[in-house]
Amino acid sequence: MDDIIYGRNPVIEALKAERPINKILLQHGTTRAGDILNLARQRKIPVQEADKRSLDKLVQGNHQGVIALVAMKAYADIDDILKTAQEKGEDPFILLLDELEDPHNLGAIIRTADAVGIHGVVIPRRRAVGITPAVVKASAGAVEYVSVCRVTNLAQTIEYLKEKGCWVVGADAAAPQNLWQADLQGPLALVIGSEGKGISRLVREKCDFLVRLPMQGKIGSLNASVAAAVLCYEVLRQRQMGER
Repeated sequence: MDDIIYGRNPVIEALKAERPINKILLQHGTTRAGDILNLARQRKIPVQEADKRSLDKLVQGNHQGVIALVAMKAYADIDDILKTAQEKGEDPFILLLDELEDPHNLGAIIRTADAVGIHGVVIPRRRAVGITPAVVKASAGAVEYVSVCRVTNLAQTIEYLKEKGCWVVGADAAAPQNLWQADLQGPLALVIGSEGKGISRLVREKCDFLVRLPMQGKIGSLNASVAAAVLCYEVLRQRQMGER
């Protein structure tokens, strides 16, 4: 069964990452498609012209005149993520998302994960968005480079990561310490909650400790993807500087 990737950057990154692609559809008269045509030619992937109406039937979002029909993306295993960190000689840095439902948030978080060198993103199977075409588009192609693991039970996964030596830190608005006061170095799994409810009670209880973002305005919280980005860059800063 084919999956769909749409938009110039996501399709280009899929080509560069050598994702199995069955066919590329280009809208009649599409400009700035030279990179896509060259990469497709190198990989001997067929390119077919199509009218806008046909592409609109395949994709609800802004496809920018480019659609790739690809093999379904395989999810990683949690041990694959840990192995990636080991092979790089780095402490594991893993992001766990608790029932995130907005594909644009997930895509943006995966884009941040690639930028800060996260070894993998973990999402639950139920009550959460998976890797959809909209997620791929929102990630700007970063999903091709970030391992995503889908698990049945997030709380059990946290326990497993603890057994493997990871500290588990949850983002919670009511946490007693802010992220600048916390030691976020070493093997780390960072938990981000859903858009409206935050981290669920059971997952919160499994965390080793909680951190909050300092808020000085009248709005009490940030968008999930923005909060994730701030937290992830603080982890990266501490790792690179070697200090809190």
